[in-house]
Amino acid sequence: MKRLDIFGTLKKDMDVIEKELYRSIEGDDSQLGETSLHLLKAGGKRLRPVFVLMGGKFGSYDIDRLKYVAVPLELIHSASLVHDDVIDDADMRRGKPTVKAKWDNRIAMYTGDYIYGKALELTTRLENPQIHQILAKAMVEMSIGEMEQIRDFFNVDQNVTRYLLRIRRKTSLLIAISCQLGALAADADRRIASAMYRFGYNVGMAFQIQDDLLDVCGTEKQIGKPPGSDIRQGNISLPVIYALEDPGIRISLLEEIERIHAHNGLCDVSRAVEMIRESSGIARSEALADRYIGKALKALDQLPDIRTKKHLKDIAHFVTKRSY
Repeated sequence: MKRLDIFGTLKKDMDVIEKELYRSIEGDDSQLGETSLHLLKAGGKRLRPVFVLMGGKFGSYDIDRLKYVAVPLELIHSASLVHDDVIDDADMRRGKPTVKAKWDNRIAMYTGDYIYGKALELTTRLENPQIHQILAKAMVEMSIGEMEQIRDFFNVDQNVTRYLLRIRRKTSLLIAISCQLGALAADADRRIASAMYRFGYNVGMAFQIQDDLLDVCGTEKQIGKPPGSDIRQGNISLPVIYALEDPGIRISLLEEIERIHAHNGLCDVSRAVEMIRESSGIARSEALADRYIGKALKALDQLPDIRTKKHLKDIAHFVTKRSY
């Protein structure tokens, strides 16, 4: 997504956020500054800061206050990606070498820790204890989600409920609190903050399901890494779980996953990807993503009719239209 296609009205303030992101990692240690800069330069959609600013539109909007929520949330997201790349042994992200690939695992882990620390340091500029409590709880939940993912590597017996709980913790929660904290930092009504949380939660769930679909159905150019990276790393995503419920391919797909596991992912996964693409898992995953988007749109009914509400609807519709 090209951020400004939808969020043109936020360009000026997103430029502020971008500058603050780079400023936040300067000055403490040259090595950590270099690795953190490499990560930020890889880019990204900056969805979480955008959601913070849009949440702020429903209250007393002040970029000089909102930036102390928006920047930390993007830093937390970025730090989690560094750690993910170590866990997944990933060499590429967004078409560029990961921190762990360009340096090593130890440098990558310390980089992630450093960025987490910087995020927490910035939030101390805000005196609202509720913001700190929500953020701290979310970081705990994200850590649990990471551990659940590790435990479920190549676990072909996991069910949809287990998968949904994991992506709630790993992806959806941070998007949800981005929406919520933007509203709270702008002193918006609590009911508005709650509605923003529900919107972000459901958009986040749909977003991760769509990411899982892109990993199977997208091209390397689209996703910045080879298709099938999830299954190569042992991440059993929703399309795979659904595909394994298809009696016509279950045994063959199980055999392929077992072969990939035996080779530690260092093998061709194209046959497994092709089986998943041809299964009912794709359509069923798309249908579930659509249901989450429906819930997100319903949450918007609780918000006042200002221009930002339309922008939020645009985001929701965009999530399910990412092509592959």
